[in-house]
Amino acid sequence: MSAGRARRTRRRRAAIVGVAESDIGRTPHLTVLSQQALAARDALAEAGLDRADVDALFTAGAWGWAPTMTLAEYLGIQPRHTDSTNIGGSSFEAHVGHAAAAIEAGLIDVALITYGSTQRTQRSRGRPRPADLTAQFEAPFGLPQPVGAYALAAMRHMHEYGTTPEQLAEVAVAAREWARLDPRAPYRDPLTVADVLDSPMICEPLRKLDCCLVTDGGGAVVVAAEDRFADVATVPVEVLGHGETHTHATISNMPDLTVTGAARSGPAALAMAGVGLDDIDVSEIYDSFTITVLLTLESLGFCKPGESGDFVSGGRTAPGGAFPMNTNGGGLSYTHPGMYGIFLLIEAARQLRGECGDRQVPGAELALVHGTGGVLSSTSTVILGRHR
Repeated sequence: MSAGRARRTRRRRAAIVGVAESDIGRTPHLTVLSQQALAARDALAEAGLDRADVDALFTAGAWGWAPTMTLAEYLGIQPRHTDSTNIGGSSFEAHVGHAAAAIEAGLIDVALITYGSTQRTQRSRGRPRPADLTAQFEAPFGLPQPVGAYALAAMRHMHEYGTTPEQLAEVAVAAREWARLDPRAPYRDPLTVADVLDSPMICEPLRKLDCCLVTDGGGAVVVAAEDRFADVATVPVEVLGHGETHTHATISNMPDLTVTGAARSGPAALAMAGVGLDDIDVSEIYDSFTITVLLTLESLGFCKPGESGDFVSGGRTAPGGAFPMNTNGGGLSYTHPGMYGIFLLIEAARQLRGECGDRQVPGAELALVHGTGGVLSSTSTVILGRHR
């Protein structure tokens, strides 16, 4: 961490003060709502708060047209601020930014952000949906979703820059090394580049181990205003900056298959926080597929276009490497219940609070959390810092 970095001071600061997950893996004993209720209960308890303190509710996922209304009724909460923004896996980073903005504006004091999914139990991942708008030019011709869209981006990156399957595999191997240090991770067996390359081809050039897990799971994050810091039972993790955007809905309309919206949301978040990429101590970057990470690293500016394959090679993002990333094992080896972004926030908060045991990044004070949603469609970046 740079000793001289300057942080932007908000008129009214916001911080993550509680985080929790429900059971992950396969959870036939839980519903989407009960997953969120359990995670919300534990996150509020960790913060030393209860449901009566919550005046804002954020969620994304199921229940059609009224997800926050259904959830609020289930939890027994009557919020005065509500947000069901759904931009895929990056929704929860966006929710943190929206909660921080509402806190700064004086609209709310305590926000509860939740997510739950039973996609593995229900076997709902990848079920065909009716083609609408530009999807009518993809779905009828057999493009498998979402893996086919990411495979197109991976193939384009290989064509333009010479990126290799071995470099993609490095992302999965590093994630597994972190997962081996996380007792909650379901996959902790050793993994090598050769293992990734020997796994079945799913959609060329992406193999099975280039693809995220398919799990159930739920999570919750509590964000509070600085007025409440004295009331909470944890070390607050301040929301220093945030940015979000979306560039397309269908992959055939992505402006550039090798550049994501991180090129906009990342600089916006860093500028708001008043920090630079060199100041970041730990990064939690959405890893729905190995190519997602390579594209994101380049778009955020950690390396130049075409250089991400070299950037992640040699264990650089693994434990002991120079660039700690996805320190719980990520979507590739920890969990991925359809929309992974909330788990990025949970892990970043724990890292900045120094609670990660064998996988703890020494001296971590500043984290970059980056979510990706849809088919490389939406991005949201959050900069978090340990409260001083």
